[in-house]
Amino acid sequence: MPRFGMALLTVVVALLLRLAADGALPTGFPYLTFFPAVILTTFIAGLWPAVVTAVLSGLAAWYFFIPPYDTLTLNSSVGVALAFYAVIVTVDIALIHGMQVTMARLQEERGRTASLLEAQTTMFHELQHRVANNMQFVSALLDLQRRTVGHTPEGALAALEEAGRRLDTMARVHRRLHDPRSGDDFGSHLDGLCRDMLAAAGIPGVDCRVTVRAAPQSPERLLTLAMLIVEALTNSLKHAFAGRDGGTVTIDLREDPDQPGQLHLLVMDDGVGLPDGFDAQRLPSLGWKIIQSLASQLSGQLTHGPADAADGSVNGTGTRIDLRFPA
Repeated sequence: MPRFGMALLTVVVALLLRLAADGALPTGFPYLTFFPAVILTTFIAGLWPAVVTAVLSGLAAWYFFIPPYDTLTLNSSVGVALAFYAVIVTVDIALIHGMQVTMARLQEERGRTASLLEAQTTMFHELQHRVANNMQFVSALLDLQRRTVGHTPEGALAALEEAGRRLDTMARVHRRLHDPRSGDDFGSHLDGLCRDMLAAAGIPGVDCRVTVRAAPQSPERLLTLAMLIVEALTNSLKHAFAGRDGGTVTIDLREDPDQPGQLHLLVMDDGVGLPDGFDAQRLPSLGWKIIQSLASQLSGQLTHGPADAADGSVNGTGTRIDLRFPA
């Protein structure tokens, strides 16, 4: 390995320099050039090459520069000299290696800090983007609601109350989708939203069946989809079960088997169904306009019609909303 090759080269160079300086030095100083060799190897090559350098340097100094020369005789004076050398190189290696480990940890911590800073910056920009989108949605919602305001104080009050209910629903969707304690299961979020809507509507006997087998990956698209589902459910609760004791709303979200990369959303009830001559394009309902707007944001293809008994409705009554959109 290159690092151990450097250790051997450093020992050879240190030995040659010590031999060259031998005639100019007084007796002693056997480790004069070997200490720098150990320090330099520790800095450049690391711990284990430094240990190799220290061992080989100690043997070379013992053999060539500690009397009796050219032997590895061990006596008390030699033992003291070797012990002194061992202590010094051990301290040198330990200090330098500890400093390098600390520097590496500091560099790693700096990298983590930089990554966290980058992630926080990205999240901040994402938060700003979402807030701007939500404010734009609220502005569009209020504008649509404004168009439904009548010419009487009662009509204006009703429009404001409906706008307040929709904004409260939007806040609930946000809390459920962005609560870090609630996990990432969109199906459970959706089921909880439906139960909240049923409880707020106060319509007895209505059940909500939620099946989610696929979901968009983007948080923004998840929020848009959740708002569309809530608006469709609101329409069902307002109109589908008038004069009835109860019923069922089915929400089914899965991959479209005929179109890879596409999702299929079905929102269906077994209520009274659509009136004769129903035309969504001419319908003054604010809820339906919101559904169309949200479907457009998802780049989806929205269709509607009477429920089919094969889809689980009772006697083929009820209403269904189909949305196919990119995942």
